[in-house]
Amino acid sequence: MSAGRPLQDGERVLLVDTKGRRYLVTLEVGGEFHAHTGFVRHDELIGASEGTVARSTRGAPFQVLRPTLAEFVLHMKRGAQVIYPKDLGPLLLLVDVFPGARVLESGIGSGALSMTLLRAGAEVHGYELRPDFAARAQKNVAAFLGPEVGDRYHVEVRDCYEGIDLTGLDRVVLDLPEPWQVTAHAARALRPGGVFVAYTPTILQAVQFRESLAVSGFELAETLEVLHRTWHIEGQSVRPDHRMVAHTGFLSHARLMS
Repeated sequence: MSAGRPLQDGERVLLVDTKGRRYLVTLEVGGEFHAHTGFVRHDELIGASEGTVARSTRGAPFQVLRPTLAEFVLHMKRGAQVIYPKDLGPLLLLVDVFPGARVLESGIGSGALSMTLLRAGAEVHGYELRPDFAARAQKNVAAFLGPEVGDRYHVEVRDCYEGIDLTGLDRVVLDLPEPWQVTAHAARALRPGGVFVAYTPTILQAVQFRESLAVSGFELAETLEVLHRTWHIEGQSVRPDHRMVAHTGFLSHARLMS
């Protein structure tokens, strides 16, 4: 997706109002975006450049931007809870994805992690138990990265707890309630030196996952969480914001030893 090309029919864009509120909109010929300040015709945006300022029928300005990955994840339609951007960044480094890496992702949900892995150049094999989640994830991935990414994104509706058919994988990444049920399967599917990562909401899940690693050939294990606090900066008024995104989940990772 070229950032410099004109906005196109079918593309997702962000409309940002004067108060910084963001609206994710799919451009359609003949379509309209409605707000309390009037409506914006999509036809006025299709063919325009990113950064255009559109005005509603009542004169309200909206900045028109292509969404970043973080913005798309937060505003896209989803059936399952997503892994938040504050965790996606560290997770990408923990997984240590590189172009061409063969990654198994299980529990793909709405596709937030899939987008992150694919954008980093990985070939992603997704196992998802629910057909509706699998369909939603594929639709979201194609909407953000384009249909051509389908050559590197292979989704199966199946239960990862029952086994992994793939071998020689570089990475296995889980967003499942009982990741310890996959540890033995991952040990057979990964190559020596491969990285195994699990995202878990509670520390008890992380503990049980860590215990399973110790008896399956995984070492160098570590568990962490990421806390995200923004700051209020306005003139001489500088302080931490009263609210922060604190606990969302634990990231546990380890490497398979030969």
